Amino acid sequence: MTYAPTATAGLLLTLFTLFTSAGATPPARPGARPVLNEELRTTYMAAFEQHVARSYVQAGLIRTGLSLPVYRKALIGYYNLQQRGALKTAKPLLTIIDFSRASSQKRLWVINVAEPQVVFHTLVAHGKNTGEEWAKSFSNTEGSEKSSLGFYLTGNTYQGKHGLSLKLNGIDPGYNTNAASRAVVVHGADYVSEAFVRQHGRLGRSQGCPALPMAQSSAIIQVIKSGSVVFANGPTAVSYQSDLLQLDPALLAFARSKSLPGLPG
Repeated sequence: MTYAPTATAGLLLTLFTLFTSAGATPPARPGARPVLNEELRTTYMAAFEQHVARSYVQAGLIRTGLSLPVYRKALIGYYNLQQRGALKTAKPLLTIIDFSRASSQKRLWVINVAEPQVVFHTLVAHGKNTGEEWAKSFSNTEGSEKSSLGFYLTGNTYQGKHGLSLKLNGIDPGYNTNAASRAVVVHGADYVSEAFVRQHGRLGRSQGCPALPMAQSSAIIQVIKSGSVVFANGPTAVSYQSDLLQLDPALLAFARSKSLPGLPG
């Protein structure tokens, strides 16, 4: 991996120090069992936190408005899914939707985890009953017309009433596992545009789907289809706990991906 210039290296050190001193680990469901012994956990944690900070800077995510804690949380879920063998695509892609940001802001990122680099950064709508400019309420219930939080794996594409659309498989129990039966899919919509924001002060809203700008939707769908990871993050006021935020399995998968020493047999 290429190291950043001195100024960027200083920022990396600051970011790394913030995480290691604060112990910023997102909450997992109660009862999670440790996988690693203390020595390996300490070693892998240090390498992981350095990677998070360095890749965040290298991908230019600071300029795009994606917060470092949200990026870190998404990576933990990504590596948990890798550890479970759930990633069926060779494409190292992670799509992050940050519903803690206003709908008038670009709050969807498609990130190549391996490079690292931002492939797409654009607007995305939330459900009509989730809120107006700000997303406030989420649901996994059919007929709610609300967005759902958590981790998804992308499925197949199809031609629907919105044109090319992408099925989503929700894999976070209690949060998004009804996505398929609710027909929560990625599609394009005319109400997702800068022009709509200028006129109304916010995006239009969907029936729960993460709708994208029409001009970009097909390209994004073609890139992320067939088994890549999507993570929908919510505002801090909304409770979200997930087994996919367990740290030990994520550290183990990360260590394997980087061929770190001391891996369990």
